[in-house]
Amino acid sequence: MYKYYLGVDLGSTTSKAVIINEQDEIIGRGITNTRSNYSVAADIARDEAIYNARFSILQKNIQKEIEFNPSYQKYIADLASVFQYEQFKVRLDRLGEELVKTCHTMFADEEKRKIMLGHLIAIRKAFKPVIKHDYLYNNLGSKNQFFRDIVSEKYNEEVNKLEMSLFEPLMTIWDKSISPAENERVQFNFKELIHKAMDELKHKYKNLPDTSTENTSINFDAEMNLLKGNFDQVSDTLRKHIDEIADLEFNIANMTGTGYGRALLPFPEDCIRSEILCHAFGAHAVFPDTRTVLDIGGQDTKAIQVDKHGLVTSFQMNDRCAAGCGRYLGYIADEMSISINELGPMAMQAEKEVTICSTCTVFAGAELRELTNLGEKREDILGGLHRAIIMRAMSLIARSGGVFNEFTFTGGVARNPAVIKYLTQLVRENYGESIKINIHTDSIFMGALGGAMFARRNLNLDLPSVKKVKEMA
Repeated sequence: MYKYYLGVDLGSTTSKAVIINEQDEIIGRGITNTRSNYSVAADIARDEAIYNARFSILQKNIQKEIEFNPSYQKYIADLASVFQYEQFKVRLDRLGEELVKTCHTMFADEEKRKIMLGHLIAIRKAFKPVIKHDYLYNNLGSKNQFFRDIVSEKYNEEVNKLEMSLFEPLMTIWDKSISPAENERVQFNFKELIHKAMDELKHKYKNLPDTSTENTSINFDAEMNLLKGNFDQVSDTLRKHIDEIADLEFNIANMTGTGYGRALLPFPEDCIRSEILCHAFGAHAVFPDTRTVLDIGGQDTKAIQVDKHGLVTSFQMNDRCAAGCGRYLGYIADEMSISINELGPMAMQAEKEVTICSTCTVFAGAELRELTNLGEKREDILGGLHRAIIMRAMSLIARSGGVFNEFTFTGGVARNPAVIKYLTQLVRENYGESIKINIHTDSIFMGALGGAMFARRNLNLDLPSVKKVKEMA
């Protein structure tokens, strides 16, 4: 039986989980919003990592067949997308229950309650098919991995179409409903859900419109046509392999927890590691020549120096406030009434960087409003704000010892294109053009990866934590 190792990075805004094998290869990734319930967030991230691992193992098991038949690759990719949608649909129904419950609690007057329930039903009826379409045809699951963010955006769009008097009560209902729905762990039977996804995928392909017609709302590509004519043959051939990975029992031999909320994880004490150690170890594993690591997470920023083994030699961090971190950016997004995913692209459109006097979260709203009243464009304000964030990070890097050899950027903020832009500029300006800057698609998972690697290296069958792991797995 194969052994696998789990790392969980419980951040203040997102929780990540990574599963590796005995060769330190990542076979599963999971991510979710943390919000208020750390224990549930850790469980959801772990569940997602195990689901993802099953798909990775499936692809590895039939790699030779994929090389001779590319339609297998397309089928697995589409199946994974539909599987995500099936999970999403269950959570969306759970949220619908909470919205109704909250509405009944808020409105004692029966007539008002009926009116609000009518609007809630209409809102969900409007955006549910849109979300389904985006999952099935526009790869929504890979573009946005967070349930709250997806539904919030669609909910807000529908609420903004209604008269202003409805805005406040409908948003209050949302605020009171999303956390209970999101913070409840929904456990899925993988085999049952994957079969539902297979049926949904079959329905999708049988109902594809003719690609020769014009004005279709679906974006077709050459890969989609690989399955159009031989879907049943591919599905029947792969069913046996899919059932095998569905029945596969995962043996989590050991695990390590890290991150801002690591002390709240229901893990044994000897399964907890500092996020500084884990980010350094994870970054070094992906980029062995890394000597400097910058991690900008939800709650803090860390500049870390590592040796040739990936061990920490020095570090600096802003441990007093969340200025310049993910939570700060989230607050800015709320102030501007946009999603956090829009901040970076909007800042990239800046024609100049407006000087930001304070990156303190407490005063951010007032300064933004003042700059807007002075006629500054939102794009230019955000350009200045992103540059100010990186200036703070650069001061931490300098105090930690500067930049040596390869420089690796980790954490959730590494997904923000404007942060990458200004970081690259300032590193080049201060440390020269020869410095190699590493930003990986798994940057947000580096802490969890380091945790999983510690778990593999710390495995000792006599440790009480290993017994506890088996009980929790």
